[in-house]
Amino acid sequence: MFHAVLTSTREIADQVAADVAAQLPEAGEPRRLAPTGVEIPCAGPIFVAVEGADLNFVPSQNREKRMLIADMDSTMIPVECIDELADFAGVKERVADITERAMRGELDFEAALRERVGLVKGLHRDALEQCYAERIALNPGARILVRTMAERGAQTALVSGGFTYFTERVAAAAGFAINRANTLIFENDRLTGEVGTPILGRQAKLDSLEELADAGGFGAADVIAVGDGANDLAMVAAAGLGVAYRAKPALRDGADAVLDYSDLTALLMLQGIAQSDWVRD
Repeated sequence: MFHAVLTSTREIADQVAADVAAQLPEAGEPRRLAPTGVEIPCAGPIFVAVEGADLNFVPSQNREKRMLIADMDSTMIPVECIDELADFAGVKERVADITERAMRGELDFEAALRERVGLVKGLHRDALEQCYAERIALNPGARILVRTMAERGAQTALVSGGFTYFTERVAAAAGFAINRANTLIFENDRLTGEVGTPILGRQAKLDSLEELADAGGFGAADVIAVGDGANDLAMVAAAGLGVAYRAKPALRDGADAVLDYSDLTALLMLQGIAQSDWVRD
């Protein structure tokens, strides 16, 4: 059996849920998870067109996961940190083009990262502080997602191809227990244009998933992973529930669930966790 999970950033009307249920094989009674989410038990996934909402099918067994592993840039936060840093250095257009191509899987991630960091060489540490203060914020639902899963006993890890300078702050703001990323190198409080090694990319994200799951005494089937770009593909494909969040085609095709119209609380609803059980500030 499966659950069809209908989510959006706007309220889903009962009639919309009923219309979807009428098209599903052996559909049960819709259950409202939140104003923005409904789940419907059914026999299996089929294509149903729904305007302005995401419809995903998840197996009914083992829905709630024991670990959340998430990308940061354009997933937990709405921007790419390196692109915003590049704006302070006056090279945003050039860097953003490299970022976009790397996230689509058109460029080698490690080489693209080195090139972009080289382009912001000389930036003072104060620019990074200003960048975080003015440009970085959590995406809607991020803190509720992380804190709810942590409160329910799940491990939470922010694993990014970005930089520890930002992941440490974003992890604290969202409530992640663990954060891993690349290290920017400073000399006299200015970026040297180099990044610490080894570089954390696609394989390192998968390795983190496997290592942390093993340390927790469970397997990848008990993990929910979320990202947006090609370097998240191995991690998302390996997880028991891999989610593509407003993602590039390279990731969408390998994910179990795709979210285009929902905020990050949809990851809770995919697991059957209703709004009444969400942890809020």
